[in-house]
Order: sequence, then C-alpha cells, then structure tokens
Amino acid sequence: MAACAVTLGRQLKGKAGLYTITKQLQESVWLATAQNKETVVVKSVRHFRLQNERDVLLRFQSQSPYLRPLLDEIEDPPGPPALILRHLDDDLLHASNSKKLSRLEVKYVAKRVLEALAILHGEGYVHTDIKPSNILVNYRHSGARFGDVQLADFESTVHRDSPYARRGDSIGTPIFRSPEAHLSMRWGTETDIWSFGTMLISLMYGEGFHIFKPDVSPDDDEYELKILMKHHRCFGPFPTSYEQIADQDRIAALLWIMQNSPTETLRPFHLTTAREICQEDKEFVLRIMKLDPRDRPTAKALLEDSWFDQL
Repeated sequence: MAACAVTLGRQLKGKAGLYTITKQLQESVWLATAQNKETVVVKSVRHFRLQNERDVLLRFQSQSPYLRPLLDEIEDPPGPPALILRHLDDDLLHASNSKKLSRLEVKYVAKRVLEALAILHGEGYVHTDIKPSNILVNYRHSGARFGDVQLADFESTVHRDSPYARRGDSIGTPIFRSPEAHLSMRWGTETDIWSFGTMLISLMYGEGFHIFKPDVSPDDDEYELKILMKHHRCFGPFPTSYEQIADQDRIAALLWIMQNSPTETLRPFHLTTAREICQEDKEFVLRIMKLDPRDRPTAKALLEDSWFDQL
C-alpha cells in the first residue's frame, strides 16, 4: 500500500479548501491545518479500502451525527487518493486508560455508538471493527466529560451479503471479534453487536481490561483458539443451536474447546459479583453476549432497552 508523497509543510488542495500538513500520526495518516485554522485528519493511501471508506461515509454521514465525517477530498497533488476527515480530541481506548469512565459516561458513549450502528445495520452494512480505539470523542470544558462521540474507520465496512461476509473472511481485532467470525463462518451485523458488547465490558472495567485477552502474545499459534476458549468460559457453553449454522469441523472444534475447559477454568460472567459490576449493567451485557449470533439483539432493540432510561 503505497502512500502519497505527503510531507510536513506540504499544502494540499481539496475540492473545498487548502490544507497544510503539520504532523504524521501513522504511516498513511497525518494532521493538517485548514484555511480556517481548524485541525483536520488526512488519510492517503493507494488502496481500495480508502475508496471504500469514502463511499461508506458519502452514503451514511448525512444520516447520523455519530459517524466521523468526510470533510473533503484532495485534488492536488494528483496521485493516491487522499481524504480529509474530522479531527477529534481523543479515542475511547486512550480516554478510558487515562481515567475510567463513570457509569453515565459509559451509557452516554454506548448510546451514540448504537445510534451509528443502527444506521449502518439498517441498510445491511457491517462495520467489522468495533473497539474503543475506533470510537472518537471530544472533551467538554465543563459539565459532562464528553461532547461529540463518533464512530470511525470505515475502510473494512461491507454489506452482510458481500463475498467477504458470506465467505467468513477474517475481520477486525481478535479480542473484539465474534465467535462466528473467529470460526470463519458467515457473519453479519450481529458480529458488530458482539464487538460492541466486548467493548462495553472494557469500558465498564477500565484500566486496560479486555475480557477476552489471552495469556499468550498475538503471534502465538494458539492466540485465537485461546480467545474462543475465553468466549466459552465466560459466556458458554456453546449452544446446540450451532449445529444449524456450523459444519462438522467447526462443531468438532467447539466440542474440543468445551471438553478442554475444566470446571475450575470457567469464569461465568453471570456470576460476577456486584463489587465488580452492578446487577443492572451485568444484565445488559448478558443480553448482548450471546454465542449464537441469531440470539443477539439488534442495535435498534438495544437503544430501546431500559438500561438507557437514566440518561
């Protein structure tokens, strides 16, 4: 993936304005200053995923304030496509690690992420990488901690009927990935709901806690197997209904996981004490974290849940 020759101090001409590069953030992501002195994000790379992000945002951003919007597209210099995206103060991974979110802050964020997902899912689109670092926030100077909350990174957003979803292509970040996606089964909008629930648990606990993080490094051959084992140990057992959606090889793998999880290794989330997580929050999480994707509620249904009544 070759990035364009974006360098510090370089001026880029968009359809709507001029932008001066001020800092490189990642290999293909920079900060820039617009003519009105506003800080923006520049993403530039010669890859179909960038075009995909553009197309998804142009389709959906007018329907929701909770999607990080595309502001402009670079016309000059010519070369790899470059997008101008809104810049926000922080992402939720960093914000949560810096200071644990209060219950109200978790609900505030969760509602806005679900609003964004409801828009995408309503037309059959799957984000595929819901996690705290893909939720961007602006801080408030007084009162509530957060103002704007926006879902970002639509490079891998696809329709549930796309070849990627039908084939069960690998998606997202392993510790937030759904069981069906780990098993390379067909996935759909339900996979985002699992990832959302996993993210919610991380935000509720704070301090860098990730419930499915294995005790081996990501390059270990057993890394993903150990994540599936944690799915079983926290929210299992895998239901017999999997026989309707999984082939014999996958059923055999799930049986092996369950047989190799002695009772003393089980950590059922429903037995979590009120000292760790209050009953109301635990029940909301349990409504989401269903191993069979067909049992998970939709984003729209979750928005109507009584858990949000106190907001």
